[in-house]
Amino acid sequence: MTRTMGPSLYWVLFAIVFAETGLVVVPFLPGDSLLFAVGVLCAMDPVRLGLPADGFVPSLGVAWLVMFIAAVLGDAVNYQVGKYLGPKVFSSETSRFLNKKHLVKTQLFYEKYGPKAIIIARFVPIVRTFAPFVAGIGKMSYARFGLFNVLGALLWTGLLLPLGYVFADTEIVKKRFELVIFAIIGISLLPMAIEIWRERSRGKLAGAAEAPASTDGV
Repeated sequence: MTRTMGPSLYWVLFAIVFAETGLVVVPFLPGDSLLFAVGVLCAMDPVRLGLPADGFVPSLGVAWLVMFIAAVLGDAVNYQVGKYLGPKVFSSETSRFLNKKHLVKTQLFYEKYGPKAIIIARFVPIVRTFAPFVAGIGKMSYARFGLFNVLGALLWTGLLLPLGYVFADTEIVKKRFELVIFAIIGISLLPMAIEIWRERSRGKLAGAAEAPASTDGV
């Protein structure tokens, strides 16, 4: 890719990160693995990539700046879309999933857990795409959202991109690069899987507690 695109690669990176964080219709784009892979690419010698000795290899600093800005702008746009279009999505009173009760719950959730939710969501695939949208729906103040948007983007890009750069010369990355990428995706999905498991466990416990109460009342 660096051979055919050159510096235009920065625009591609910007577009991918912006789309994943800014457009709720493409939550499947590879954010975490992309950051790590670009970090590895930045550490590569042009010759190892099949390029001339003076061939283009992205700069770690420029790549970080481009992807950081894209992440911040993407979340900002997503927030505004949620703020102005979200209430229309939740306008139905009869729908099982899209109703005003869900909107109220979302607003209360973000008022209570907003800072943690916005930052942690950066590291959870799919969730990071919907988090700013839901924050906009919940009418979180933009000043508060903007602060944690920047902090979250700083941590996300500032950890994963250099991580790829540092580990670029390790044997496992050299020989099992694809496996490492899949591992990153799996680790990123782990918090969401744990939370889903916890919610289901709570639901089962609540159901078990209600059953004896119903029997006693008969």
